[in-house]
Amino acid sequence: MTEDDRLVQRALAVIAPPAHHYYPITIAHGRGTEVVSKDGRRFLDFSSGLAVLNLGHNHPKVIEAVTSQVGHYLHGGGIYYSEATVAAAEELTSVTPHGLDMLFFGNSGAEAVEGALKLTRYTSGRQTIIACTGGFHGRTMGALSLTSSSSAYRRRYHPLLPSVYHVSYPACFICSCGMNAEACGGKCLEEIDRLFQRQVPPEEVAAIIIEPFLGEGGYYPAPRTYLKGLRKICDQYGILLVFDEVQSGIGRTGKWFCCEHAGVQPDIIVTAKAVASGLPLGAVVASRELMSKWDSPSHGSTFGGNPVSCAAAVATLQVIKEEGLLEAARVTGARMMSYLQEVAMHNPSVGEVRGMGCMVGVEFVDEVGAADGRLCQNLIDECLAKGLILIGCGLKRNVVRLIPPLNVSDAELKEALGIFSDALVELTSKRKG
Repeated sequence: MTEDDRLVQRALAVIAPPAHHYYPITIAHGRGTEVVSKDGRRFLDFSSGLAVLNLGHNHPKVIEAVTSQVGHYLHGGGIYYSEATVAAAEELTSVTPHGLDMLFFGNSGAEAVEGALKLTRYTSGRQTIIACTGGFHGRTMGALSLTSSSSAYRRRYHPLLPSVYHVSYPACFICSCGMNAEACGGKCLEEIDRLFQRQVPPEEVAAIIIEPFLGEGGYYPAPRTYLKGLRKICDQYGILLVFDEVQSGIGRTGKWFCCEHAGVQPDIIVTAKAVASGLPLGAVVASRELMSKWDSPSHGSTFGGNPVSCAAAVATLQVIKEEGLLEAARVTGARMMSYLQEVAMHNPSVGEVRGMGCMVGVEFVDEVGAADGRLCQNLIDECLAKGLILIGCGLKRNVVRLIPPLNVSDAELKEALGIFSDALVELTSKRKG
């Protein structure tokens, strides 16, 4: 039994099954895009720790900031004002869309979503929340009530939060209306109008929450026209528009936040994952005007805004600025898209390649165009055997996510794409044979 195997067996004995691990591999140390397991195997991490490590593993400036903060104090807990926490709030609100200038820190994406739900209900006096089918917003009870990327996440937890309604997400490759993008004409927006007519009047709706780039549900960027249509509906009826950018934020798509590609301003953004390079931190960000209506007893967090996590966040955001990583992500994304679209032209198993920046999905289909989850998983397994870490998504688990660090090197990108295409050729050649 290898050292990796022994650690996995120890983990299975004491850590509950919901603490899911994708693969039976360990980590001894990581630097940038590269990870080395306890038994010495090298991997390229194109999962970025589930879209968390936008600077890769152990960026030296993040480590320096964390080490410095640890030498002073570890915890504030709502008792003391911390320089690190205030600086992180200032740094984060300097890059959020204009007018979103006040925040509340929590510890995770799910906590940020919960905070946003409370903020919208508390300040609007309304109760109804509208979310999109296929969205993933977390697994705590409020966030889970919005999550519909898979019924498996919701099994045995009903009843969930009341007054939550789901409408279709514009995932055009698997259109629920059976249409293509060119012929659509905004059918998903029309579904919201039908919801208002038949199930809940718009004046009772507190918020519409959406991932502007659907993550777990299949890696679909929402069309610009759809996001603009949502903004128009929300403005018409006084509904708060919430963008869940937990996965797509902090430079992942080549801009600080994905919604900037569409030029659409939300009322609230929730962010987490990459904001502190792997330390627990999440935030609900809104305007000072809206936040001032959220009275102090109405929400709180003992560990939210932890100074060590906040020191990491300041360093993370500064590195993205100083090293020009938004532009780097756009360049890397263009290279990935071009390469993978070329692969798709020669391999009918690839149904679609889509994405922005360092957030790219490759959807696999079978001979009749149906989702091919088996090929997708076989490809992921083959890539792992060749030293490339990838993860999947989508209802049928037939979409591969390519989410490298924003600062992935040209050599690493070339190596990873080569592994991907070689593995795909091997698998599809076997299937033909």
